Amino acid sequence: MDQDSERAQFVDAHWATLVQRVNMVMPIVEELQSVKMMKWESYCKIRAANTNQEKMRELYEVLHSGGDKVKSSFYSRLEKHESCLFRSLGNIAQIAEALIECLNKYKKWIQREYEYVTEYNSLPGEYVPLSERYTQPLIIMRHREKREREEEMFSVGESFQQLLISRNNADKDSSILDALFCVDDKGISPCSVILQGNSGNGKSFTTQKIMLDWASGNLHREEFDCLFHLKCKELNHISGEQSLAELLSHNSNLTPDQISQILQKSPEKVLILIDGFDELRFSYSDTWNKPKLSHVSEKAPPEASLNALLRGHILSESFLLVTTRSTATTTLGGLLKHPQRFTEIIGFSEKQVEEYFQRFFQDEELFRKAFECVKANETLITACSIPVICWITCTVMRERFTDGADVTSGLETTTSIYVDFVSTLLKHHCQGLSQPVPILLKSLGQLAERGMLERQVLFEEKSMHEMVSNPAGSPFLCKFLFKRRIRQETMFSFMHLSFQEFFTALYFISLAERDFLDKLTELFHSQTQSYLALYLDEKYPLKYGCPEPHSLPVIQFLCGLSHKEVSSSLEETLNLSVPSFVQTQLEEWILHVSASRVYNFLPFILHCLYELHEKEFVQKAMEAWQKLDMSWNPLSRTDCWALLYCLDCCPHFRNLKLNFAAEELKMLQPVLCRTPELELTVQNFSDTDVTDLLSALGEGKRLRELRLNSRCLSDESVQEVLNALHKQKNVGGLQISVKSISADTAHVITDFLQTKAKWEEISLRTDDAESLCSSLRLFSFEGKLVLNVVKWCSGLHNEPSLSEIILKFPHSKASSINVKSFLQSFHSVNCITEEDLGFQNPLPHRVLS
Repeated sequence: MDQDSERAQFVDAHWATLVQRVNMVMPIVEELQSVKMMKWESYCKIRAANTNQEKMRELYEVLHSGGDKVKSSFYSRLEKHESCLFRSLGNIAQIAEALIECLNKYKKWIQREYEYVTEYNSLPGEYVPLSERYTQPLIIMRHREKREREEEMFSVGESFQQLLISRNNADKDSSILDALFCVDDKGISPCSVILQGNSGNGKSFTTQKIMLDWASGNLHREEFDCLFHLKCKELNHISGEQSLAELLSHNSNLTPDQISQILQKSPEKVLILIDGFDELRFSYSDTWNKPKLSHVSEKAPPEASLNALLRGHILSESFLLVTTRSTATTTLGGLLKHPQRFTEIIGFSEKQVEEYFQRFFQDEELFRKAFECVKANETLITACSIPVICWITCTVMRERFTDGADVTSGLETTTSIYVDFVSTLLKHHCQGLSQPVPILLKSLGQLAERGMLERQVLFEEKSMHEMVSNPAGSPFLCKFLFKRRIRQETMFSFMHLSFQEFFTALYFISLAERDFLDKLTELFHSQTQSYLALYLDEKYPLKYGCPEPHSLPVIQFLCGLSHKEVSSSLEETLNLSVPSFVQTQLEEWILHVSASRVYNFLPFILHCLYELHEKEFVQKAMEAWQKLDMSWNPLSRTDCWALLYCLDCCPHFRNLKLNFAAEELKMLQPVLCRTPELELTVQNFSDTDVTDLLSALGEGKRLRELRLNSRCLSDESVQEVLNALHKQKNVGGLQISVKSISADTAHVITDFLQTKAKWEEISLRTDDAESLCSSLRLFSFEGKLVLNVVKWCSGLHNEPSLSEIILKFPHSKASSINVKSFLQSFHSVNCITEEDLGFQNPLPHRVLS
């Protein structure tokens, strides 16, 4: 660095002090003018100023426009005319050493202050290491299209997670700053970045993590020598005029003078994080009246200093990262200097939810137990993409585990988590509400209900103000910009469709009884059924209705809001009470559906019972279901969890007919063990699932049917299953896939088959016809045996239907001669029909061995 540059840095670093302490202003100015370092007009303007401070501020305009050479000349005159002041400020080398020492102390202070976090429910003195909470979220580096946003709103569970992952375009192996400030495909690196995110999505945690990484030396990007953190929530409480250096000092252990020196030394290596722009109470609608600032030490109202920083009037070479909710993105985009970049936190993927749970619980057993509970609930695993819901869910579960609650009693309910979420956002993410909470929630509920009736999840801005007085002030609404031909269009939405459904339910409980019944009657009886209104039970108008499919989640949330603990929490935190008639109407409808045994509503009824969480009522509702048949479609994880809770309330239930995936065996094991009569279809069954199946079956059951749909089991697994079936009272039918039939397995199979009392029909699926033939031909048995020989199948996509035959081959390429030879290898074969074989030259109806 040359002498002029060093001297210029000295002047910039100490300018705030010089403004206040230089007395010999005019002698210095006159010498600068005499050596042609300033124009006559500037000289006259400085001389006309009333005070030395005003003269120095005018002088800085000259120095700033003149560059390092003019500042160096000023340095020489300052040394001559203000020698005492000059010596007190120290020489350049000492300043450099002092700055390094200041930075090191600043970093240590950041490490102490940012290493821990206080949580929403933290008591005084309580804190948690950031490393136990922070999980890097998915970040998208562009605005989403309208179609993309609608897809996300409607998707749940695994499909929702896949959408999030597919749209994340930040490098998973890069640090946060690497992703945010990387060079784009046009070779442009931004100097300011907008990081948008919904309330509770982790924007503040992300800025805290960046600050801690820098102070700890874990930041990959080497171009940032210093980071500062401005918290907008704190700026709202600062009154009077302050310089930018003073504003930055509020969240550091540095003095304004030290910050001025750091900022002026190398502004191109400074990153300033501005957290929570949407929380500012400043108005940026009129920027013409704000003072034009050009130096970090110039005093002005906080909004003017911040405005100058955002626009690049001050520290034009420095970098900015500004976090905001979507409702303030448009305003921010118009203020920020260029080139700027838009990015958005879109939440956690399922893998990141799992990582968060692991960090939270630390204990492997508790982590697994908690995460499996959440994974079983599609609505909740979707909502857990919002980090604050992850925290709420983990906190609730940890409390239950600490209290020794049985895991089968559940995760509380989905509704209880949503109530906690709304309470948390209103208390911690919603400053300066312009209306009381009940009125805000009612207006949001009216908006949500209108969207439900019109099948709408995105709302145009012009229609928003009819329902919600201040949509930009609500932490529950998201704002989106879409391109529409040659203009922009602003639209709003709830965070996800499930929140729209929840707010609809909140709105319903705020209504008087007659209005509530009218609203629900509209959901339970479509327009095509309106004539039925004449025959409705006046006391229970919902009783004989069936809700519209899109309204089922609203009914489920209403059940959850009726739960005693949830309604109590709702009244305590949100000042909302749930009228008794809500639960009365819902319970009457559930009892009617149960008594009518409407099987297609059974899974939904189980979910409603789980949300109600009233053990006595669950037992009453389940009395009508002497046999639970849920075999027509495989159960989802959510269905299995609701079933588990309901049957846990009814320990003497006797008969179950279920269809589920093998991975749910462990979850359903408690109820399968104690149910005496079972008819099970297990999808995606493999060798690794045998132990769980045997544990679930136990001994002495009436197993009406067991279908193990798999890609083929090893003969060892087949032996284990069949040996276990020997221990049951009765086995009606078995369908199983086998890789190959060994002699030992054949002995087990035929021994099982020859025990007439034990079985009625067994279906074996194998790709090894030769070993099947050689292994079974030495044995004779009676009963129904279905052999599905995969090796000879051609173009068959579905399992052949079972029929009254002993041996059956699906459509195959094998010749009728080979099949006849295969059949004749057995000691006894009864009848086989030609249509089951599918050959051009059919076999005779009876083939004798």
